[in-house]
Amino acid sequence: MIGTEKELLNILQAQKPDDKIYLFNNFYTKYKEKNIDLSYDWDILEFDQPSYASVCKIIPPQNVPKRSNLTTKQGQIILLHAIMHIEYSAIDLALDAIYRFRGLPKKYYDDWLKVADDEVRHFLMLKELINELDADYGDIEVHSALFEASQKTKTLIERMAVVPRYLEANGLDATPMILTKLKKLPKNDMIEKIIQRLNIILEEEIDHVKKGDIWFNYACQKDGVNSEVYFDIINKYYPQGFNRPRNLNTQARKEAGFSCSELNKIAHKEVC
Repeated sequence: MIGTEKELLNILQAQKPDDKIYLFNNFYTKYKEKNIDLSYDWDILEFDQPSYASVCKIIPPQNVPKRSNLTTKQGQIILLHAIMHIEYSAIDLALDAIYRFRGLPKKYYDDWLKVADDEVRHFLMLKELINELDADYGDIEVHSALFEASQKTKTLIERMAVVPRYLEANGLDATPMILTKLKKLPKNDMIEKIIQRLNIILEEEIDHVKKGDIWFNYACQKDGVNSEVYFDIINKYYPQGFNRPRNLNTQARKEAGFSCSELNKIAHKEVC
């Protein structure tokens, strides 16, 4: 049992992407082949910095390079790197959800290992493209907002509300807007490759948010609270999160488990 805990910790703390992905792939293969139990208790280590701190320069979110002029090589590098960073951070978020929350059904651990596996694949899909542009992960400054979210949310109900049902769900809204912008640009091979990969990521992220919805509702039932606590949790950590009207990817959010009443409240208007 101690070996499994150590393996998860080693993956989470691995500083280089190649090392993290290698360790994860080995662990996930063993998990599936040997039907490893991850539900037992262990002492949880708190992390004081994200695993990518030695690879990427971390700066405040407002100072991260803007995604503009996507017809240029540098503009495409900045866009790809920003999305890569989200996907790479999401690997650790999924693994932290496994490492941190104990005594849950096996399906919970199955789900978040599958999410981590998807995020690894997404990261590598984007890495292939950024390498074609003679760049790599770590070349552009990043923010640590996703890591900070994981540090704030230390209960299952808060983690599932904030990470999949708020942060990742926001991505379901943002990605179509990026795709629309890309499709308006003059056609070239790299733009077409980016569009193709973003479409794959968008489709698979719906399932990730859905998994978050399932386990958020599980936590609500376990804690004996109404699922409307979602808005209280988000307002606690992101006080401005629902203050302004937004263009929602209504269909994707519905597929991911959002109710019409939730969507209408988020959008500040009737959307379904």
